[in-house]
Amino acid sequence: MVQPSNKTNVSKKVVVIGLGLIGGSVALAIRNSHYVQMIGIDVHEPSLKMATSLQIIDYGDTSAEENVGDADVIIIATPVSKTLEVLEILAQEPLKPGVIITDVGSTKKTVLSESERLLSEREVKFIGGHPMAGSHKSGVQGSRADLFENAFYVLTTGVGADSADVEELKRWLIGTNARFIELDASLHDLFAGSVSHLPHIVAASLVHQLSRLGQQYPLIGELAAGGFRDITRIASANPVMWRDILLHNKDVLIPMIERWQSDMQKVQGLIEAEDDRGLQSFFSDAKQYRDGLPSKKKGAIPAFYDLFVDVPDRPGVISEVTGILANHNISITNIQIIEAREDIMGVLRLSFRRETDRQRGLDCLEAEQFSTYISE
Repeated sequence: MVQPSNKTNVSKKVVVIGLGLIGGSVALAIRNSHYVQMIGIDVHEPSLKMATSLQIIDYGDTSAEENVGDADVIIIATPVSKTLEVLEILAQEPLKPGVIITDVGSTKKTVLSESERLLSEREVKFIGGHPMAGSHKSGVQGSRADLFENAFYVLTTGVGADSADVEELKRWLIGTNARFIELDASLHDLFAGSVSHLPHIVAASLVHQLSRLGQQYPLIGELAAGGFRDITRIASANPVMWRDILLHNKDVLIPMIERWQSDMQKVQGLIEAEDDRGLQSFFSDAKQYRDGLPSKKKGAIPAFYDLFVDVPDRPGVISEVTGILANHNISITNIQIIEAREDIMGVLRLSFRRETDRQRGLDCLEAEQFSTYISE
């Protein structure tokens, strides 16, 4: 238990269950736009202490039971399997009539179904939520009030809720500056399966294939340091979270995997037949559709704006680059050395959260005579 702050005369209370990156960022966004008492619940006491020291929450506890009874909003920010367990707990507790309960999970059908089963006799309003944003960072220490800025935030009306309640939740979440969209639970799971869940499976499969080959040829890991790492970045996501997502969206994913396998069999057939036209069509059709996708919007897989900087081989050059950005109050989310061999020009890849930050970074670095470029 973490001791409460001295905040008084607060009429509204928000409880966030699960203090990771998403839960902490939602809490910060609400605190920035509402004067509330923010309670954090997490089984991991160091996370509670960190959240309190960062002023993300006013008070922390490892148990939800004694803290949810007078809450106006309850946000469940846990993996889907844990969300179902939390719903079981909430169903047994005396809750404030009219309390809004929402979650942040990547699948909605199982969560909405369970909330219907457990909460249909209660005077509560359940609205499924899925903020489609993330970060290179993890844990509550990576929380940012602007994590969801311009990202899609899906809302799904559940038990006891209507359109007016959805609008009320949007007002609570106004500090996220997200782009709210309302979807049916089944449609959400279909969309998320297509643009996020299946790509994570494919990325992890590619990494497994490389790992097996690397046992025989260790050098291949060095060759994978550039483009391969880029296209499989999402394979580094939280394994527990993705285990839950796949299990709770299996009805969508199994047919998708079957179609994917069929597509790969067709490609194999084109290669075996040396069908150059068919192979070119396979890639050109994909290129045409991919090039038509929005490039300036956030989607289900978090996007980052990369800037490439040519740097000479001299001591302290990386500190020089980051120092220039710091002097202009420009934050980066990640930095990677792509090429750095003795006596040749190296390349830094700087990742920014916003396109405007990338442009500012480009301008100030070029003003200091660094050569920069963007590769879309």
